Amino acid sequence: MAEHRIVVVSGGGSGIGLAVCAAFAAEGAQVVALGRRAEPLEDGAKELNERYAAVGGSVRALTADLSEPEEAERVGAELRSSYGRVDVLVNNAGGNALLGAAEGAADGLTGAAWHWTANFRSNVLTAVLLTEATRDLLAAPGGRVVLLSSIAAYRGSGSGSYAGAKAALHPYMYDLAADLGPRGITVNTVAPGYIADTEFFGPGGVPEARRQVLVEQAMNRRAGEPADVAETVRWLASPGAGHITGQVIQVNGGAEKGR
Repeated sequence: MAEHRIVVVSGGGSGIGLAVCAAFAAEGAQVVALGRRAEPLEDGAKELNERYAAVGGSVRALTADLSEPEEAERVGAELRSSYGRVDVLVNNAGGNALLGAAEGAADGLTGAAWHWTANFRSNVLTAVLLTEATRDLLAAPGGRVVLLSSIAAYRGSGSGSYAGAKAALHPYMYDLAADLGPRGITVNTVAPGYIADTEFFGPGGVPEARRQVLVEQAMNRRAGEPADVAETVRWLASPGAGHITGQVIQVNGGAEKGR
């Protein structure tokens, strides 16, 4: 019987991260879902454990703020102790600090410093610190690292800070791919466009007029779904994608072209 793969997914409690956990659990992987909020992590893990028990898939919830070095170090130590290796690392944690922020929070230089720092911590540090904490645990050969960027890295985000943070992942990915490549480990980035049914835009979701604009920008005239991204991540982690590394795969229905 084949050995279960060990898959680590940050931001695994909802939206794209939860869909990624589901995709790997369906294959019988042992998934570790990481995030800051215990309740959605545990609820998601319980649901997926019940759904995929028959195929041997499992999801474990592990709470951590991965923007803090000591928290990332703790996660790395726990993974080493419990599993001894990581086959697939998916850096999905992130978000836009400006969404849902109080009115005036971004005003002036103090506001600019706040949202640029917050988006860097949420989107860049979470990925870098977790990756560095698990670098020596990555299966070699055959390990896979995937980072989640955004269409905003190409088209902007209206404020600069979120788009800039996501764009910062791209050169990190290139350097990491070159560094880990000799060990037989691939490193790639997935950049989604508008993905419905996520918490990204807050409890109220996207206003209908804005949603229509985002859908019409896609060449296939539909919103993306978390499963669209999850299946792309799963493919990049497959043996068939072993010669694909240092790439940014866009999942946006062609919307990046701006039509």
